[in-house]
Amino acid sequence: MSKIKPVRNGTRKDTIIRKAAALFRKKGFVATSMREIADNIGVEASSLYNHIGSKSELLQSICFQVANAFNQQLEEVEQMETPTAKKLESLIRFHIRMMLDNFDEVYVANHEWKQLGEPFLSNFLAQRKQYEGRLVELVTTGIRKKELKNIHPHVAVLSILSAVRGLEFWQRHKKEPERPELENNLVNYLLHGITR
Repeated sequence: MSKIKPVRNGTRKDTIIRKAAALFRKKGFVATSMREIADNIGVEASSLYNHIGSKSELLQSICFQVANAFNQQLEEVEQMETPTAKKLESLIRFHIRMMLDNFDEVYVANHEWKQLGEPFLSNFLAQRKQYEGRLVELVTTGIRKKELKNIHPHVAVLSILSAVRGLEFWQRHKKEPERPELENNLVNYLLHGITR
């Protein structure tokens, strides 16, 4: 067996995480073994333990890397001195790109988080709730400033998140439209449904 080759601009651990995410998405966390991950990489299972402690640690890494990426982007957007619609556009585009560029990882964070052990499960759920709350506050601010239609903020946020999550179906089939057109159309559809 060979050595673990790091992904471009990454580490061996990054390679393991990417391969694990692909298998977790395809088979589910519970049904995937460390041996399968090792076989997929082309190394002995024991070699994985030089870089990662357990299968659960892989799931934690995937879920929290995704959550941290979304939270970091939201922090940047919250600091922008632009109208709310522009902030929402930036966030929607980021969600779309994450879904398209890191599909396996985002899928796992969206579906396999239930397999996290404590205290990681509670932490992950708290981060998700806080993230959604901050999005609701962003929409509420836009409504208060008369930049957005007077709609229920929770409905707006759930609509946006659900629409972007729906890209899972597009990603599975990769049919038309092409990525740039898909991104622009989804952004236009979501924003013109709530902006004045």
